[in-house]
Amino acid sequence: MVLSGQSQGSSKHFSIPEALGQSETFLEFQEQISKVASIERPVLILGERGTGKELAASRIHFLSKRWQKPLVTLNCSALTPTLIGSELFGYEKGAFTGAGFRRPGRFEKASEGTLLLDEVGTIPTEVQEKILRVVEYGNFERVGSSESIHVDVRIVAATNVDLSLMAQSGEFKQDLLDRLSFEVIYVPPLRERKGDILVLSNHFAGRMAFELGWDEIPRISSQALKSLEAYPWPGNIRELKNVVERAVYKSSFGKIKEVSFNPFNNPYGNTLENRAVKVHTGSLIPDESKAGDSVDIMDGILKKSFKEAVGELEWYLLSRALKECQFNQKKAAKRLGLSYDQFRGIKKKYAGRI
Repeated sequence: MVLSGQSQGSSKHFSIPEALGQSETFLEFQEQISKVASIERPVLILGERGTGKELAASRIHFLSKRWQKPLVTLNCSALTPTLIGSELFGYEKGAFTGAGFRRPGRFEKASEGTLLLDEVGTIPTEVQEKILRVVEYGNFERVGSSESIHVDVRIVAATNVDLSLMAQSGEFKQDLLDRLSFEVIYVPPLRERKGDILVLSNHFAGRMAFELGWDEIPRISSQALKSLEAYPWPGNIRELKNVVERAVYKSSFGKIKEVSFNPFNNPYGNTLENRAVKVHTGSLIPDESKAGDSVDIMDGILKKSFKEAVGELEWYLLSRALKECQFNQKKAAKRLGLSYDQFRGIKKKYAGRI
């Protein structure tokens, strides 16, 4: 289902973000979105990775009374704790080193419109407090200023983590969670939308064929469709898109006969070295799943200079904590006995290594 429209009394065109599906689960979810879109209250969107949380947020905006106003998005996980504040609230000239001019934040840019806080669970506590004030009173100050600014912004927040558990453990402010969760919408995972597999697959196949300049869209064989419908889809729609597009470019005679779910299947067997992450010193930390590897790790570290050994051990502890906590940075910090800011500061030294 692709919806589009034209603004009344204007030559300006707009398109409501596409939403594809025909299953009962999908239609019920779209009905939820339509109902909450007209209510001028915050909405919290929860769902697994790859389910389309940002798409759902976009539809809420474009189906609301604010559809002609800005939709501003901020991926909170992509910024350091210090940068999130200046991105959200803006800053004055000279507020900090490098601030050569006044810059409005996302709240100002989204005034009278909608602000999507994606990965809201990664926002540090001190910034959560300032967001709470905006939600309650509509006021905030730019970084480096005492002048209060008033905005009218609808907040839509999205995440794939359990914010209720985070609030219970003190990692997320309960007051803010209460304000953001006027309505909570759960995006259905693809495994609950089996009736949409063919619709979505044909859509992605058509787009890939167009990109390749083909005149014909490859047909999906019954065997390939059975494989697609039987797969659990841990990566949801994003994973389906990759699988179908890969199958299209490999197809022949206008038909997709088989699909590959794992691009890392090595046709030459498991011949690659079983190592974990590469550390900043240039050495490799072995996978601890093998007996005796922890001893090998320490032996390797102890053979290095003091500075190199400290750095490699620091990097190893962060990497292991992240892996054990499924890459949830706040949980990893807690496991290591660090504050979230301390953890992010250490991790920043190894940017690009994880």
